[in-house]
Amino acid sequence: MPKKLKVSELVQQFNLEVASGEAGLKRPITVADLYRPGLEMAGYFHYHPSDRIQMLGKTELAFIETLSPEVRKERMEMLCHDETPCIIISRGLNVPAELAESAEEKSLPILRSPVPTTILASRITGFLDNRLAPSTTIHGVLVDVYGVGILITGGSGIGKSETALELVKRGHRLVADDAVEIRQTADNVLHGNAPELIKHLLEIRGLGIINVMTLFGAGAIRSEKKITMVIRLETWQEDKQYDRLGLDEETTRILDADLPLVTIPVRPGRNLAVIVEVAAMNFRLKRMGYNAALQFTHKLTETLSEDMDDNE
Repeated sequence: MPKKLKVSELVQQFNLEVASGEAGLKRPITVADLYRPGLEMAGYFHYHPSDRIQMLGKTELAFIETLSPEVRKERMEMLCHDETPCIIISRGLNVPAELAESAEEKSLPILRSPVPTTILASRITGFLDNRLAPSTTIHGVLVDVYGVGILITGGSGIGKSETALELVKRGHRLVADDAVEIRQTADNVLHGNAPELIKHLLEIRGLGIINVMTLFGAGAIRSEKKITMVIRLETWQEDKQYDRLGLDEETTRILDADLPLVTIPVRPGRNLAVIVEVAAMNFRLKRMGYNAALQFTHKLTETLSEDMDDNE
């Protein structure tokens, strides 16, 4: 089901003046893109995206004034579509009488702001991109380790929260524990944060719920973080073959993004926090072009080739 918000939320967020059509403030906004109807003011409505917020600035309103009253009324009636969430007028400019009349008939809100058109459009687009972005909630822990956003997943009781606690003690930052709200703000870009109810909290079995910010200070937490890799903890299986070189690069899909996946087997005696730290550092090295596993493989191949040449 597509995400949506009401026009009234937009009015409240940007302190917009409701110039007309107050009865339509409950109209839903489902598209993050804005539209400036320049061609439509000239009479071309063939590809008009009526489901977007329509924004009229100085240019559009100046052109409207050049039209005859009959044409102006016709264009304003066509602009006020039943699917349109609202019409926003920037720079605090006056609302054309024909527009106000047509909007009132269809209970279409006309909003006004003193902010210049380009700046207002940028602010509203950013807000809508954030609120209408695809999202999901995943059971896991999100931490910021050396600037790398790591989502730690695994079965219940595997040690995710304990690993996060140890990482916080080592100077890293907690974003979310138990439930991670993830939203996709752009292609292949995921941001995670904690639900408001459990923000800054960690649940440690046998100890209970602790407040990380209260215990370790504001530097131990952050409100959100871009997710760049996933570490999956699983119980050690004796009969399973684990990658010992790091050549097999797995990925996992969250929403529409494919993220690097590292599977870490858990058994007594393994320091998971240190392993997660090293995974973060190794990830950064790979992004800078250095891959230890590939370097080892190349050296091994060269050594074997030299040995074969010596034996001939």
